[in-house]
Amino acid sequence: MFRPSTFLPGLRGRTTAALLAVATAATLGLTGCAKDDAPVAASDAPLTSTVPAGTELVIADQSERLQQALRASGELDKLPFEVEFANFVGGPAILEAFRAGAADVAPVGDVPPIHALAAGQDVPIIAAYRTATNALKLAVAPGQSITTLAELKGKKIAYAEGTAQQAAVLRALDKAGLETGDVELVRLQLAEFPDAIRTAQVDVAPLIEPNVTRFLRTPGASLIPDSETEGIYPGLAYLYARREATNDPAKSAALAVLVGAYVRAYQWVNTHPQEWAQQYYVDNQKVGPEDATRIIESLGAYTFPNLNEDLIAQQQSTIDAIDAAGELPRKVSASDGFDLRFAPFIEQAVAESGAATDPKE
Repeated sequence: MFRPSTFLPGLRGRTTAALLAVATAATLGLTGCAKDDAPVAASDAPLTSTVPAGTELVIADQSERLQQALRASGELDKLPFEVEFANFVGGPAILEAFRAGAADVAPVGDVPPIHALAAGQDVPIIAAYRTATNALKLAVAPGQSITTLAELKGKKIAYAEGTAQQAAVLRALDKAGLETGDVELVRLQLAEFPDAIRTAQVDVAPLIEPNVTRFLRTPGASLIPDSETEGIYPGLAYLYARREATNDPAKSAALAVLVGAYVRAYQWVNTHPQEWAQQYYVDNQKVGPEDATRIIESLGAYTFPNLNEDLIAQQQSTIDAIDAAGELPRKVSASDGFDLRFAPFIEQAVAESGAATDPKE
């Protein structure tokens, strides 16, 4: 069994350097980034969890979240393959890493896989988790008083294409009976949202933790009430991978093992909230203990939906919402963005760890 070699993002190794280079390129946006190459045909070969010696996966992480969950739960040390991590902010940067062949798999929100399909990139979803649907907040700039979605009319709203925050904004406008032309969508990188809303460069920004808690420390900061924003965010996040990786016999076996570790790691988070609060939010993300507890409570329990037609239908509804707003270059089908061969490995990990597939459980 090979012990994982885990590189923190930014400074070590040729792979990490390549990832940082494509992350910089991602700041230019995804417009016109579809490959001219012929698409790679999806493999229908049965998966195995027997990983050949010497296999390596490069994981493009966000805020070191997956890395820390795997490490804290003990799952990282059990992986029978080598791992490298690099850290990104937002799905578009990760998509560039995939496009460059510099990463194999990554955790993202529900929207980046949609823009990947629209851009002609084949990066199928191989696992999912769901957190509380009110975990995303619409933050209101200091000095502004916005308490209803109807009051978004005429406001400047932070907007990042290819992110879960994009879909949340579009759903909020639709719920209020507004069109995108009724507001000013300020196109920013996701990493720019916290400063933009804190300094009132925009009136409203969709934020998730720990940025919500950090923002609320700003004098005069406020949030649009959850009662108004209900339904704009599904709480879904995905693990998706390059098709070349899912087709490769060695890497696909490693990915099959990884999806099980992914489920067990976040189920460990469910059953060890205080340890997670300390190790991730306090020690890694540098928030206070009280704020860490608040963040965990706001996210609720992680559940792990099955990779099946129900999940595909939910993803299709998000595609339809973005397309209806004219924000997709072409219509795509959610069914093309999943690799259902990984479903049995998820189901096995859910059953063995005592996790749930639905929040109602």
